Amino acid sequence: MPAFGAQYRAAMVADMDSGRVLYSENERVENYPASLTKIMTIYLTFDALEHGRLHLDDYLIVSQSAAAASPVKLGLAAGSKIRVEDAIKAVTVLSANDVARVLAENLRGGQEESFATLMTRVANEIGLTGTHFENSSGLPNDDHLSTARDITLLSMAVYKHFPQYWKYFGIKTWTYNGKTYTNGNRLLGVYPGCDGMKTGFTNKSKYSLVATAKQNGHHLIAVVLGAENKDVRANVATKLLNNGFAKLGVAPAPVAAQPVQSSQPVQPVATQPVQPVSPQAQSATLSAAYNSARGMGATSSGNAGVQFGAFSSQGAAQSQVENLKSKLGITAYVEGAPNGLYRVRVAGLSESAAQNLKASASAQGIDCYVFH
Repeated sequence: MPAFGAQYRAAMVADMDSGRVLYSENERVENYPASLTKIMTIYLTFDALEHGRLHLDDYLIVSQSAAAASPVKLGLAAGSKIRVEDAIKAVTVLSANDVARVLAENLRGGQEESFATLMTRVANEIGLTGTHFENSSGLPNDDHLSTARDITLLSMAVYKHFPQYWKYFGIKTWTYNGKTYTNGNRLLGVYPGCDGMKTGFTNKSKYSLVATAKQNGHHLIAVVLGAENKDVRANVATKLLNNGFAKLGVAPAPVAAQPVQSSQPVQPVATQPVQPVSPQAQSATLSAAYNSARGMGATSSGNAGVQFGAFSSQGAAQSQVENLKSKLGITAYVEGAPNGLYRVRVAGLSESAAQNLKASASAQGIDCYVFH
């Protein structure tokens, strides 16, 4: 984008529902992700909540190692406890390194290094090809790397797999023990329809931002890596979203702050679309990875169902219902999710029937996963 030139290292904007790339630069070039790493830490936390290994009202113990984490941090004392929901907010709003380590250690038997290994394994399983994690927070490490493409895919995975928890990435302020913290994502409350997601900074990574916004039934994600400062990352993300919505025919909406001053339009580059992360992989391989890492057996069976995606509009969800009827001969239903998405599901199945349906859908190229 000519207005910003060399003031950032990589960028991408894509449609959260279809996975269509609307613009990208250096999307497969490795960069230091800094606190964007915490998107994966929170992804695995949401998976633990989804499968009953954690509950929002559970309390987590703070180790000496977590208490000693480098800033930015909440400043928890060793031996103290923090509620899971507060831990999630501390990471998504404040980007607290000590709390990211608390989550990692409690999810992986007290060993952040083992949690980082699990992070990398799961990253590979959901299609992140240029990512390697060394810790749960993104603190400096030369081997801790990711790409704009992978950060986009990971963010989409959170959105697709755990829509009921998406709200935590859109919290603008959070008060804990009498102190109020403000989200570093400047687009929240300013850019029309912005509903998340995460910022990052270290001296090596410079300033990075993932920002998502929903307008007129379209949900876009913009990723900016290696910006020179906070203003650049916010301005580039704003411009990416503006031009992404324009490419989809969405008229500009009024902005609550001064808009980016540039008459240079973003021109789309020739690139392969980012495919939406398959929820079916999350359902089977992620649970297996966790069970293996924690020495657990297979999860117990129960009432099962299959989800065939979460969509930003009811019309898009209904189109999926018709697609399933045409290709598989099944009748699915549309269910509202807590964050305004519309989920397409078939429920009331035995475990074997759900797995068979998932296999049949996968053979037809339909993304899906089994839920319980």
